[in-house]
Amino acid sequence: MLTSKQRSILRGIASTYDTIFQVGKGGIQDTLIAQVNDALRARELIKLRVLDNSPYTAREAAEEIAEKTGSEVVQVIGTRFVLFKRNPKDPVIEIKL
Repeated sequence: MLTSKQRSILRGIASTYDTIFQVGKGGIQDTLIAQVNDALRARELIKLRVLDNSPYTAREAAEEIAEKTGSEVVQVIGTRFVLFKRNPKDPVIEIKL
């Protein structure tokens, strides 16, 4: 569980990141979960977007993907959201957890 201070630090870092995945009309499928897992392992912090034709809101998509990948929702703003998952073997982002 992230503290508000850690969440704040991660929000600042994520503000410079580009969106790398989109949730569209196909919803959240196993292929998306696998790709998100791989990206989280490599980057630890990723930004995603929910398209207008998606059956999910940004909050719903963030919570479902976070649950399925074992990550944490850092931030949800509009149609975008940020997920974080610490890589225990090779940490990329240095914050005190």
